[in-house]
Amino acid sequence: MCGRFALRLDRNAIRQNVDVDDWVDQDHFVPRYNIAPRTNAPVMRRRNGGPSSSGSSSDTSDSALVLHTMKWGLVPNWSKFEDKTLSTTNARSENLVEGGGMWGSIKGRKRCAVLCQGYYEWLTKGKEKLPHFTKPKDGGLMLMAGLYDSVILEGQTEPLWTFTIVTTDANKDFSWLHDRQPVILSTKEALNMWLDTTSQTWSTALTKLVQPYSDTLHPLECYQVPKEVGKVGVESPTFIESITQRKDGIQAMFAKQKSTQPPPTKRARDPSPVQEDSKPPKPTSQALSDDEIIILDGPPTPKKPKVVKSSLKLSSPPKSKTGKSSNGKGKITSFFTKA
Repeated sequence: MCGRFALRLDRNAIRQNVDVDDWVDQDHFVPRYNIAPRTNAPVMRRRNGGPSSSGSSSDTSDSALVLHTMKWGLVPNWSKFEDKTLSTTNARSENLVEGGGMWGSIKGRKRCAVLCQGYYEWLTKGKEKLPHFTKPKDGGLMLMAGLYDSVILEGQTEPLWTFTIVTTDANKDFSWLHDRQPVILSTKEALNMWLDTTSQTWSTALTKLVQPYSDTLHPLECYQVPKEVGKVGVESPTFIESITQRKDGIQAMFAKQKSTQPPPTKRARDPSPVQEDSKPPKPTSQALSDDEIIILDGPPTPKKPKVVKSSLKLSSPPKSKTGKSSNGKGKITSFFTKA
């Protein structure tokens, strides 16, 4: 399938990359990195493939190539209203080959090529869906096979032009990502064959054209891109960049921190020593007479302790030479790390 694609080139750049005579509704196209269904995008078609205001084919002799801005999500010419529940974003190539169905009336005479820089596909990994971007390895434009139609809806006076993207089985190099991929027109011969609607029929050559991609001369590349591309309406140039190369997010955050960080400086040592495990000094004992002892009844209180006479003789605790208890001195070692 193909649910999103990118075409961020401006209109002049697109005109320089494709050889067309005209661009119908050029002003309706807004370059985007994140083109979603029901968004306007340019397609390439033959001028004589367009219907008249009544919905029938104009079938003129002019077969010049033109660009035409259309809405993604095909609305059949027999519709009275735009049915948003109708799944016409993609058209399966198998249905075109087998014939009939809703594509039967347009596959022979309303074929187009959808321009893009590449398309998005989501890889299911457990409970996660990881977006990937597939594009031509040479960086050129990609042309995807499409169908288009035109209809004047009830209550409208102007025709609504819409398109769908044709998909096929993914080739072996991309089956790990998804079982479907767009039909890619990688050569001028393939493009001319797809857009040749003079016979207005489906041929065996067209059936071969919608097979899985096999052009080794024009290889594709695929890589994971930011998850934000999944949000409709969100735009960023990083959507078409690999997450390993993107210039925002985590890599930019660390680069910004590195550029704004001041060089580390050494802190001057505090000249006043700090006691590491200081304990309150022991109270100095008071000199008592040989026949007196202090008995404290209960926790200390501000009241004067009771003195009890005793016949026992107690000796005073030994004193240090200075008469004071000594305390050890310690140091705090500081570690500085780069922020």
